[in-house]
Parts: sequence; C-alpha cells; structure tokens
Amino acid sequence: MTSLVRHITIDCADAYELAAFWSGVLGAPLSDEDAPGDPEALVEAPGAALLFISVPEPKSSKNRLHLDIQPQDRTRDEEVERLLGLGATLVADHRRPNGRGWATLADPEGNEFCVECSAAERAALTGTRLPVTADDVTTAVRLAVDALRKSPADNWLVPAGTLEWDCWETAEHLSDDLFSYAAQLGPRQPPLDTYVPYRWSAEHKGGPANAIFADRSAGTAGLLQTLEASGALLAAMVRTASPEVRSYHSYGVSDPEGFAAMGIVETLVHVHDLAASLDVPWTPPADLCDRVLARLFPDVPKDTDRWAVLLWATGRGELPGHPRVTSWKWHSAPLEESGRE
Repeated sequence: MTSLVRHITIDCADAYELAAFWSGVLGAPLSDEDAPGDPEALVEAPGAALLFISVPEPKSSKNRLHLDIQPQDRTRDEEVERLLGLGATLVADHRRPNGRGWATLADPEGNEFCVECSAAERAALTGTRLPVTADDVTTAVRLAVDALRKSPADNWLVPAGTLEWDCWETAEHLSDDLFSYAAQLGPRQPPLDTYVPYRWSAEHKGGPANAIFADRSAGTAGLLQTLEASGALLAAMVRTASPEVRSYHSYGVSDPEGFAAMGIVETLVHVHDLAASLDVPWTPPADLCDRVLARLFPDVPKDTDRWAVLLWATGRGELPGHPRVTSWKWHSAPLEESGRE
C-alpha cells in the first residue's frame, strides 16, 4: 500500500479567519468542530482538505509550495474578480492576449496561489474535447432527483412515457444502471469480457432485470434515495479510479470517463421518460448534454440544440433533416483508442 495526502497544512496568524476565506474560494465547508479563535481550522475540500494552523511567526518569503485553482463554472477572469472581492490581492498577472496564462493572487495573509483557465477554456484553446467528470455525474443525478421530488403525481405505477415499464420500475432501473456502472470499476482487475457477476432478475415478466430494488414500503422518497445513493457510488468510483482502468461493457470496453458518460445519459433520458408521465419539467443543461454527446455519440450533428440531439440519438425525438433513430447504441470505448478523437 502507498500513502495518501490527507491534509495540505498551512501556517498562518489566524487559522479560522484564513480558513473562512479559503472556504469561500473552494465552496467547501469549514469543519463543524472549528470556531473563531481556535488554533486550527479545517476546510473539508474534496481530495485533500486544507488544514490551517495558527503560528506566532509571520510569513517572511515567497511560498515554496502553492495551490493552483481551476474554476469549475466560471472563466478564469471571472474567478479572479470573484476572489479579489473575497479579499485576495493580485500579485502578478501572467494572462496573455490569446486567452492562455494565469493570474497569481495572494490570500489575506499573503500566501500566493494561481488561478488557471477553466477546463472549458482549455478545451476551446486547444481544440480538444471537454471530458466528462465525476462532478458531471453528481450534477445529473442531483438535478434528476430534485426534479422528480417536485412531481405532483401520486401514482408511479403508470407507464413511463413510451416505455412498457412503469415509473417506479424505470426509476429503479436507473438506480440499477448507476450502481452497475460503478461496480464495473470496483475490482482490482476489472473484467474485460463480461460484467461483474451480480445476479440480475426481474420481479415480473417484462420488468427490468435489476440487482438493485427499492423497498416499496419506503415510498417514492425511498425510491429517490436509492437513485441518489447509486449516483453517488458511480461518482465516487469515477473520481477515484485511475484513468487507465478499463472494464467491460457490451458496447465496447470502457474507461471511467465512459462509465460516467453512460450513467449521465441513462439519467437524462430516463428522467425524460418519467417526466412525461409525472408532470414535471425536464430540460438538462446544454453543456452537460454536449459533453456526453462528444464522448458517446461523436458522429451526431454538432450545430443543433444539444438536448434535442441527445433525445434524437437515443430514439426519443425527431431532428429536422435527419431520419428518426429506431436502433441505436453509444460508443463506450475510449475515443483516442479507436482513432475517433
């Protein structure tokens, strides 16, 4: 076994005050155990938490170690302005006219850190595809659960859209999809020729064959809890698995990004099926649709509404100028390994 980075520890004059600044930078919570005046304060950031410790010595020179910040839902320049508003100061501006480069800022105690281009900006600058991430899985599942919770329908036993399955079975099947994709990434040596051998079975003839079933006595709240839990399992596996991992899927041996994209497509289109019968609005973010289309459906039209294209590619909608899709499958193998990127 190897070691993991548990904390990145930063000496400072006021641990709680500086931790509060970094909590705002990262959108990560302060530990419930910390309070103003404490000699230590923890920011529970994903990956490696930041631990601030109050020390008597002042900062005397440039940091030998610094953090590089990449904004998730803003541009680099928007993030710089936001952080300046939180109390950071600009130390050096390395931004270039062509959009590349970074800005070096300092936190309220003078610790330097850099703000880089967002992933979307990097993709635009380099002409590369923007990858599908674990955060995308979390976003898709949370949007789905939030939408379905607002359904005024009492009866989840009506057919889901045009499917033969009812709404309960469809949501249960979606939970099972997310769980099974997570499971494929779990073994130390993932299988390359078959699925991890859970037992899948249907509760009745014509129903979905699942390994995961929700307890019906828990009602729709419990059903949605299983959906959220299965999504969290897939997000965790995608986040922690090596990008080099490969595991079986019937549409092509895939990588963690591929399983993330497959889980998102299952979520988006099955909630579309459910929304039609449960009377809830459902239009997922265009940028999320675009990323999963680029990963799993690289040959679809690129100049049309991304959600409409995803519905068309999965046989659920019409697309002007294109024949209706009656038989489809995605491209789950890594694109760079098949010469399609």
